[in-house]
Amino acid sequence: MNNFRGGFGGGFNGANLQNLMRQAQKMQEEMEKAKLELESTEFTGTSGGNMVEVVLTGDKKAKKVTIKPEVVDPDDIEMLEDLVVSAINDAVDKITQAEKEKLPNLPQGM
Repeated sequence: MNNFRGGFGGGFNGANLQNLMRQAQKMQEEMEKAKLELESTEFTGTSGGNMVEVVLTGDKKAKKVTIKPEVVDPDDIEMLEDLVVSAINDAVDKITQAEKEKLPNLPQGM
């Protein structure tokens, strides 16, 4: 004779499942709210002693680049390019840190 009874067993019934689903939905809503808040936040990266400044939004879209005139040397464009890249990377690092703080359970790259 078959003693199999359907369900999950171990006291895991429909009420527990509904409660678990509600908690998951609430967590998902909170994560989405935090993600939207993060995306609308501006992050400033700097380099060269604040001679180059880059502003990115939390979704990593460039919003503004500021370059102080005294850092512009027509004979050394490569240095200026390096400063811009460094400022962008600084802003991205700040975004990544904020993501870790606000969205600790979100898989990277989402």
